[in-house]
Amino acid sequence: MNTPAVTGTSPSRFRTLLIEIALAMGGFGIGTGEFAIMGLMPNVAQDLGVTEPQVGHLISTYALGVVVGAPILAILGAQLFRRQLLILLMVFYALGNLASSMASNYETLLIFRFIAGLPHGAYFGVAALVAASLVPANQRAKAVSRVMMGLTLALLLGNPLATLMGQSLDWRYAFGFVGVISVVTVLLVALFLPKDPTEERHSPLGEIRAFNRPQIWLALGIGAVGFAGLFAVFSYLAPILLEVTRVDPVWIPAALVVFGLGGFVGNIVGGWIFDRLQFRAVGVILICSAAVLAVFPSTTASLPVMLVACFMIAMMVALSPGLQTHLMDVATGAQTLAAASHHAAFNVANALGPWLGGMAITAGFGWQSTGYVGAATAFAGFLIFLVAWSSRPRDPEAACEAA
Repeated sequence: MNTPAVTGTSPSRFRTLLIEIALAMGGFGIGTGEFAIMGLMPNVAQDLGVTEPQVGHLISTYALGVVVGAPILAILGAQLFRRQLLILLMVFYALGNLASSMASNYETLLIFRFIAGLPHGAYFGVAALVAASLVPANQRAKAVSRVMMGLTLALLLGNPLATLMGQSLDWRYAFGFVGVISVVTVLLVALFLPKDPTEERHSPLGEIRAFNRPQIWLALGIGAVGFAGLFAVFSYLAPILLEVTRVDPVWIPAALVVFGLGGFVGNIVGGWIFDRLQFRAVGVILICSAAVLAVFPSTTASLPVMLVACFMIAMMVALSPGLQTHLMDVATGAQTLAAASHHAAFNVANALGPWLGGMAITAGFGWQSTGYVGAATAFAGFLIFLVAWSSRPRDPEAACEAA
């Protein structure tokens, strides 16, 4: 199914481009805010007088904020126009990051990182719905991928820039930078995205009732389990390079850039392939990802080969625009809640992958065993996909009406 257009008449291509840029700017800010702490662990630890593992808890706390905030804010904002909700969410995100930049101690920063994570999932969910509403039905996944490009650009450019800023000035400037990007996003959305008085809205209780469908939960399960493989490898990439590949630490930022580039390309490919194969694309991406992850441990002895493998693993980001678009098809009446919960599910994957990878490493299987762990979770996601595929309603309208 297609979502209603933002305005009574379809916007021009140029106006659509401006709206997509505004939405992607928000994704760039959110992605930079989420990942910046990873490159500034030593700086934050030294300044606040805590250990680096304690700084790692700031990442987990942010992810917890995403998981908690995505469904709650989506439900509370269900009666608002999407334009209003996007603006409020980005104001919320700006305040959370500006507050983080002024935190006086570790405990305060922990609270502010949780608060900053709350609007993350709801913003991406609503932004995806808006992007899909601007284009014909057979181009929705590509439109979603263009908006999500902001997140992949954060990995490629935003995170290194924030890290450089934090190292050369102070780690607080990185979060201040994210706050400024968020304010710019608010201005761009207010300027370019018109309010549609005819836009269909739902009551919070209606969203909750409509959310209770097997296809929605299966799609979220695919994201939470299947996508964990990427994080299982990404989280331990630095020690793998140092302990297994045995390269100079200077290669770690280079590997992160390669990973970011793979995510950028994967995001574009994901939108393209879903618009052609529809839900089947999710299965194709998962099985290909499982194969690449299974091969990864054998590539860690050679830096050039490993970098190619990192690029291929990062292309697993292709899963995101397809699953996001699929949720729009099966979640009529609960689109805002389902779209936001999609990002909560991916943050569950962000927690699950490193945890399972850490268990394998602790058990003595070696750093590179994270590839096998990732392959197992990707294949588990593929099994969930098979259940979703076999139980899907054959009639597209039935998919929208089934409860």
